[in-house]
Amino acid sequence: MLRFSTAGESHGECLIAMVSGMPAGVPIDEAKMNRELWRRQQGYGRGGRMRIERDTAQILSGVRHGKTIGSPIAIRIENNDWKNWTESLPVAAGDPTKHKAVASPRPGHADLAGALKYDFPDARYVLERASARESTARVAAGAVAKQLLAELGINIASHVIRVGSAELDRAAEWSEIEALLHREEVLLGCVDEDAEQRMKAVVDQALRTGDSVGGVFEVVAHGVPPGLGTYANWDERLDGLLAFAVMSLQAVKAVEIGRGVTAAAAFGSVVHDSIHYAREQEADRHTRFTRDRNNAGGIEGGISNGEDVIVRGYLKPISTLRRPLGSVSFSTREEVKAAYERSDVCVVPAAGVAAEAMVALTLAKLAMEKFGGDSMREMVRNYQGYCEQIRRF
Repeated sequence: MLRFSTAGESHGECLIAMVSGMPAGVPIDEAKMNRELWRRQQGYGRGGRMRIERDTAQILSGVRHGKTIGSPIAIRIENNDWKNWTESLPVAAGDPTKHKAVASPRPGHADLAGALKYDFPDARYVLERASARESTARVAAGAVAKQLLAELGINIASHVIRVGSAELDRAAEWSEIEALLHREEVLLGCVDEDAEQRMKAVVDQALRTGDSVGGVFEVVAHGVPPGLGTYANWDERLDGLLAFAVMSLQAVKAVEIGRGVTAAAAFGSVVHDSIHYAREQEADRHTRFTRDRNNAGGIEGGISNGEDVIVRGYLKPISTLRRPLGSVSFSTREEVKAAYERSDVCVVPAAGVAAEAMVALTLAKLAMEKFGGDSMREMVRNYQGYCEQIRRF
């Protein structure tokens, strides 16, 4: 079974990603992994932390001579900011007077709930692990999953469709979304230049007023065959697993599969995707059964149906505001302004990259379960046999 976990704190020495269950023989390109980490750091409205960090992955185990060897993969990403926190966050007892307390919980963060849960006198340790900095390790793990999926012809990319009130008002083609992966300068990760400029204006307004802004990103998995997931058990449905994976990201408050939100206000005749049959097999399709649209987002009954899998994440505005909201002091219980830590104004493009990682890890896990194989050659052979089966259906 493909599994992953992360460790590390926002201002700790490093972040760690652990991936186990990968078959042997998967090509792993560290440059591609570092490209994913770079993409997560980009976007208009990012804060000062991104000027400090230059995220680079160091693979410690599980990969030799550029390929996986079937053992657990450990990845380390150094925190450059650690040098400023070594005395404040030591592993040993250290000097308690140098502790940097988060003295008043910030609305929208895990601060208060975490302090109550773990019996902390302030929110420092809550912030350190709950921070979206943790998603860096997920992106590194997701890069491994992406490289496995690429061997099966499955590719994943994201784009931003809304920042605040500014929205992309047309459908995006896969070729446009994929092209964003290769941009050397990332503004707001939108495929349409005019829409992106409208989004930038919303971020500028938030910058001027000391506020923050959220938005919506869309992750597209292209080349997914029919048959991943199942309707047989509630906890194995593909849409449920993807919703869980993307919702687990910091600041994501809602997840949509396909056109699930607008579908709720429409009649079935305009929502469901008509099925057609092509007499000639298209080279890039797994099956001759086709759809004239993809409102279902590539999933029906908890199973992928051969169309692009489309997942949208709805991101709330970043909770740390330069103009803080009201709070209460942990020590005095008096009303004060919430604590302020260096933060971003808009992270929607970066959240999309992290969501790509979570979608990749989910699909890779299901692909491993369905096609098996201790080596990549074995898995590809099983996969090709299945593809041949459904082409003949």
